[in-house]
Amino acid sequence: MYRVVLIGAGNIVESHLKAVAKLDRMQVVAVADVQERRAQETARRFGLKAYTDYKGMLEQEKADIAIVALPHFLHKQAAIDCADRGCHILLEKPMALSVAECEEMIIASKRGGVQLMVGLTQHYFSDNRLAKQMVQRGDLGQLVMINDTRHLNYFVDSRPEWCLSKAKAGGGIMMNLGAHSVDKIQWLTDSRIRTVMARLTYHAERGDVEGSGCVMAVTDGGVPASIAQSGYKGVPVNETQLIFTEGMLRLTTGSGVWISENGSYRELPVPEQADPYVLQLQDLLDAIDGERPLECSGEYAKTVNEVLAGIYLSHETGREQAI
Repeated sequence: MYRVVLIGAGNIVESHLKAVAKLDRMQVVAVADVQERRAQETARRFGLKAYTDYKGMLEQEKADIAIVALPHFLHKQAAIDCADRGCHILLEKPMALSVAECEEMIIASKRGGVQLMVGLTQHYFSDNRLAKQMVQRGDLGQLVMINDTRHLNYFVDSRPEWCLSKAKAGGGIMMNLGAHSVDKIQWLTDSRIRTVMARLTYHAERGDVEGSGCVMAVTDGGVPASIAQSGYKGVPVNETQLIFTEGMLRLTTGSGVWISENGSYRELPVPEQADPYVLQLQDLLDAIDGERPLECSGEYAKTVNEVLAGIYLSHETGREQAI
């Protein structure tokens, strides 16, 4: 039985706790958060021990796996501290504030002989998996373009202030939700984004991070992809459109998959599967057991950070950036 601890007791940990409860090889034993009341409340609800110092928790509980759900600027040190104690890591995305931080974390995980997984959950949704299978099989011919669009009110009162600080979050909507878009494009196409041209805007009344971004990217397979995200007020949208030589596919992660047919869209049946957070943990367990390498490894997650860094640099310089 693997002993699991939570570092950070924010909203996302409930998804992880429910997933661990469905796996008979893992048991969450403790949670740490600098906000003692929040740590105590999570501990009370789920029958755990509560700590305010995660380093003490790692030592005291002899943790095998740590699920790290902290603000972005705390990712690097927490991951290194876990690795130095021989504790495997599941880290929320984005991996870190910079590519250099990613590299430090990867070195630490290799030094400690532990698995470093980043929670790029796009890989585990059933509709995303169906869309990827269709791309790989060539069901609609050759893929010629991807348009990924996401809009939501990013600057709601409930969003923590650290999320709106470039120094602590690394950026705004592109850093946070853009990480999903970059990952989704790379994963769906089994490729890497190699060039980006980007334009960001900074019109929010809170914080110093961008509120929207428009990106033109090209993969190493030559497929152009656009990423359009807005965090200003409007109508929520979360859609990926894939255009092929023989038709079109519309993917709404978590909601469904549609293909073009006679000038309109037809919804496809999506196979049932386990909860994405359960599948994510199963991948981590398989990697720990040596059954297969991690798909969402630190090395792969670093490529997402590289693209994000290119997006910000493209905006600053006004020029296309090679990744």
